[in-house]
Amino acid sequence: MDAATAVATAVAVAAVAGAVEDRVTARVISDDPLYRKIPVALRFAPAEPLAVRIVFPSGLSPEGTENEWVFPRALLEAGLQAPTGTGDVRIWPCGRVQAVVEFHSPEGVAVIQFDIAALRRFLRRTNAAVTRQA
Repeated sequence: MDAATAVATAVAVAAVAGAVEDRVTARVISDDPLYRKIPVALRFAPAEPLAVRIVFPSGLSPEGTENEWVFPRALLEAGLQAPTGTGDVRIWPCGRVQAVVEFHSPEGVAVIQFDIAALRRFLRRTNAAVTRQA
């Protein structure tokens, strides 16, 4: 199965289950003057209507496994408007078109930049999924 078929299949399965999954490109912020672009999956399941998931590819983790962060959907929504979060996940707008999500773990801190438009589109889809379930 080629990559395009795999993505189409994943989207079809997600749609059947009522889940939402968007694949976006994000940028790792570091001391390096060049940003490193990475593929990221944004996921939402109607069974957990208050949570969203951001999944990083296995190539980024020392264990070679996907790294999934689960946090409140409301935190993501609020972070697109103003700095928010005090725990493991912190989010803030960065100019008019970017948002920064900072992930804290015992291993360190990862700072990832997203296009706000992609995050808003994802949130609209999650809101629609919740409305359909009601």
